[in-house]
Amino acid sequence: MAAAATEIVVHGTAIALGGRAALLRGASGSGKSDLALRALAAPVGSLVEASFGLVADDQVVIRATEEGLTVSPPDRLQGLIEVRGLGIVTVPHRSDACLSLLVDLVGPDRLERLPDPWPTDVLLGVSLPVLRLAPFNASAPLKLALALTREPWRGPSA
Repeated sequence: MAAAATEIVVHGTAIALGGRAALLRGASGSGKSDLALRALAAPVGSLVEASFGLVADDQVVIRATEEGLTVSPPDRLQGLIEVRGLGIVTVPHRSDACLSLLVDLVGPDRLERLPDPWPTDVLLGVSLPVLRLAPFNASAPLKLALALTREPWRGPSA
């Protein structure tokens, strides 16, 4: 019997806020890098105390640890983000972060007002909440910040 995988590389973008990271998922051209770029520059204001940092763009290494899942960039892509129309740009980055949230990029017509129950998906045997987000909405970086810091999937008593 084969051992369970402890590391995978996925197509996506990972950004972190404080100690928590979100994995942005979607087809090529769906807005992953664009949302990450806007999140890096977003003044998240008085609702959130930290600012976003890039972990990885285009390819994300996900590792299972005893504490949960971590995300990091492949060595050759550290600190690089694709800026459509400009090319590959170097930005400050984090070497890793704890994966807390999966974000599926969808059209605005596919957003639920109040997800109940909160959707989940499993990576490397770990169940994670899934936020569906319209990446080009002006409020998308703030919604992502609120989800990472307030963990709405835990319910109002959390």
